Amino acid sequence: MTLSRRELLKATAALTAGSSLSTPLLAQGGLNMTTIPSSGQRIPSIGMGCRNYRAEAGSADLPVFKDTFETYHRLGGKLVDTSPNYGNSETVIGNIMRELGIRNELWVASKVDREDQQAGIERMERSLELLDGDNLDLMQVHNLRGTDVQLETMKAWKEQGRFRHIGVTTSSDRQYEEFEATINRHQLDFIQVDYSLGNRNAADRILPLAQDKGIAVLVNLPFGRGRLFAAVGDRALPEWAADIDATSWAQVFLKYIMSHPSNAIPIPGTTKPHHAEDNIGAATGRLPDANLRREMERFIDPLLA
Repeated sequence: MTLSRRELLKATAALTAGSSLSTPLLAQGGLNMTTIPSSGQRIPSIGMGCRNYRAEAGSADLPVFKDTFETYHRLGGKLVDTSPNYGNSETVIGNIMRELGIRNELWVASKVDREDQQAGIERMERSLELLDGDNLDLMQVHNLRGTDVQLETMKAWKEQGRFRHIGVTTSSDRQYEEFEATINRHQLDFIQVDYSLGNRNAADRILPLAQDKGIAVLVNLPFGRGRLFAAVGDRALPEWAADIDATSWAQVFLKYIMSHPSNAIPIPGTTKPHHAEDNIGAATGRLPDANLRREMERFIDPLLA
């Protein structure tokens, strides 16, 4: 039997009802924070991916997206990651931030993916316009497309204050060799890479390299495109979940990522208010130590085999 994330949340809530762990940890001490090595800025250890924020005017999805942003912001979330490649996501979230009056309270990241320098400049100018800001907290070369050309512009714009941080992204281990070379060749503030409890390839070389070079890490695909939820199905949380203050499977998966020594920040796609609340909960309380991380790996591997 395979449950949706909504069904898993309901089942977990029923199992934890009446226990102290059902109390939101946010109210007990705030969000765990991560320090960006290159700037010293501190941001919450959880982000929000906006790949699916695609909707036309009048769509029933728009009020749900707005409620999701409001919930995420109200609970302390700041980091928002988008891209011009995500349909009209930049337009949608730009409008939402403007309507809620929270643009200056969020930490906004976008991407560029053009081989030609001028096309990249036009793309980045448009992102700044749509995201309603004179600058962005992070601009990233998307999936290594036009890396050297776009980083030339991005470095100049960082000097001008248009970008506070710059970086590169990938979501495929087929690019890891090129990704590693890029990290060694350029001075970066951030990398973004695919990594999860069920997909640990980035931990072999990419994450340690970022750690050694003082580069902050964002993690995409933290649930393995839903594969981790499918693997656990309707199972109750293991007893060790209480040791890391996790009250849902999503929090288990996210806390595993956060506990990597690189201080990786997961950015799960988040389009519903209850998902925002659940994900924010992962940035509270304790994280697994090295021994528990190994136990988590031993638990999930047979389920994914």
